[in-house]
Amino acid sequence: MGLLCIFLLIDFDGQIILGSSSMARQRILAEMGYEFTIMTADIDEKSIRKEKPEDLVTALAEAKANAIMARLQHTDILENVACPTLLITADTVVVYKGTIREKPCNEYEAREFIKGYSGGHAAVVGSILVTNLNSGASKGGWESAEVYFHDIPNEVIDSLIDEGIPFKVAGGLMLEHPLTLPFVDAVIGATDTVMGLSKSLTEKLIEEALCQPGSSPRVQNMS
Repeated sequence: MGLLCIFLLIDFDGQIILGSSSMARQRILAEMGYEFTIMTADIDEKSIRKEKPEDLVTALAEAKANAIMARLQHTDILENVACPTLLITADTVVVYKGTIREKPCNEYEAREFIKGYSGGHAAVVGSILVTNLNSGASKGGWESAEVYFHDIPNEVIDSLIDEGIPFKVAGGLMLEHPLTLPFVDAVIGATDTVMGLSKSLTEKLIEEALCQPGSSPRVQNMS
């Protein structure tokens, strides 16, 4: 990494656009010390299908980035070309017994999802794509983690569903929720990966997007 690149990372004063309405992702990025604006993609995620979870989350993050970049053409956000502007998009799915799970569609599905985790485990696969809107460089990667659960009582499942929590997250699994957290036995991998935005992978991709010339998106497995 060159001296100019190191300076950019230490003294980064550009714009960051987070392409996500996820409160967990917003909280993680804020914890990393970044200021950012939020812009959502509003894509039809169900229209994008892949057999492998890592391929699916990668394709969805790319589709979100493309949709947001198309919207940005009709704004004045990119007028200051001298200011580095990064777009961060991400996607997460849960894999349970080999089956990809996204957000549950109804109460029955949400209940079945959570009951399945009770006393068992599930994998979480999450992708991140960082696009430098000035240079066109786009850097992507994915990580995975395993979550093991104690038995989850039916009354806890009822309360989660009553609050509408499972319908907001992939696989109906919000690890950090006060009702869920006491029943987490272990997390193998990074907790922030489970929550939707790996800090270490995000930092790595920001570095690459700032310091490398424009190129096609490249996906790296960081697990």
